Amino acid sequence: MLNNLLLGVQVFFFLIGAYQVILSFFGWYRKKETITHKPTKSFALLVAAHNEEAVVGALIENLLKMKYPRELFDIFVICDNCTDGTARIVRGYEGVFACERNNPAQRGKGFAIEWMLKELWKRPRQYDAIVMFDADNLVATDFLQYMNEDLCNGHRVIQGYLDTKNPHDSWVSAANGINYWFCNRLWQLPRYNLGLSNFLGGTGMTFETKLLKEMGWGATSLVEDLEFTVRCIQRGIKPKFNFDARVYDEKPITFRASSRQRLRWMQGHFDITRRYMLPTLWQGIRERSWVKIDAAIYIFNAYNFLMGFLLTFTLWFDLLLPGSPHFDSIYSVAPAWIAVPISLYIYAQLPLSMLLEKVSWKLYFRLITFPIFFFSWWPVTFWAFFTQNNKQWSHTEHTRVLRLEEVQGKQM
Repeated sequence: MLNNLLLGVQVFFFLIGAYQVILSFFGWYRKKETITHKPTKSFALLVAAHNEEAVVGALIENLLKMKYPRELFDIFVICDNCTDGTARIVRGYEGVFACERNNPAQRGKGFAIEWMLKELWKRPRQYDAIVMFDADNLVATDFLQYMNEDLCNGHRVIQGYLDTKNPHDSWVSAANGINYWFCNRLWQLPRYNLGLSNFLGGTGMTFETKLLKEMGWGATSLVEDLEFTVRCIQRGIKPKFNFDARVYDEKPITFRASSRQRLRWMQGHFDITRRYMLPTLWQGIRERSWVKIDAAIYIFNAYNFLMGFLLTFTLWFDLLLPGSPHFDSIYSVAPAWIAVPISLYIYAQLPLSMLLEKVSWKLYFRLITFPIFFFSWWPVTFWAFFTQNNKQWSHTEHTRVLRLEEVQGKQM
């Protein structure tokens, strides 16, 4: 009885995994984005910053060099509960606004954005769209051109390609980079190619101002990007992924910092799953909308990680017990012609995504240590499940000062 139950659970999660595998095939190809519209849209560029004096200057200098008419965009840095010289550095740049917020009771990017948007709506100048970055980012100088194109084509929420600023710094930052290349190519791009919804990634995001005023921000969880994505999908709005609009994000260098960041993500993910997964699924079933059903499956990913950990631990522990195994593994009962190709392809997805993304050959050596990073997700997810009610935001310190030319040069 228990064996059949465990096997049934394995089949359920195997089908979810098989769905993602099938989906990934549609990321093997892509159509290059084109720019046909002249710059007409105006943008407010919001930079979320908490004690970022080390890196915020490099981003501001980068944004001031955007290949877009300077009169069509303004830069606002949200100096959120800062205790360092972030605001002072921002004020040193002509035409850049340092917006200081002090509210220790409401910490985190979601609250900072909500406050900043209310401040923006009070200003005499209004903008066609709002773009959000993190202070540690670097941005391709044609980013606003692609955002202008998508807005002119009727898209209301756009996510840029999240690349890695510092993959060569350590095995941890390399592992994060590999994870992002995989997600961009074999999670985001397939959904775009199939007409499904894409998902916001926390930075490099563009929102039509009219939509933000209609919906309000309201995303103050630990994963404000996922929360706002789901609210959009429930309203019938599909965020769009722009593969050619590049944003370079700084990844944690140490395992400790990476673990803290991922714990915060997973705590927030469990929170969003609990609040939004079933309503989105039922809505998708009622409306026969595969976009919403796919979104519900995506939201469920936190439990995929959790159950993957528990199932694997159970089966491995069973193998260590005396006598024959008490539980059947799905891979032992599934036909070899199904189990073997799927297993091989799962392992091949990482180097495949790196090959498709033309990643530097030196980073392929980091695939050797990537399993350590991957398996560390399991205890992080396990702990996040039991601490998901913890809404305390934790700051990831950023110190890697690079210029856009350096980052793009290393990736060639």
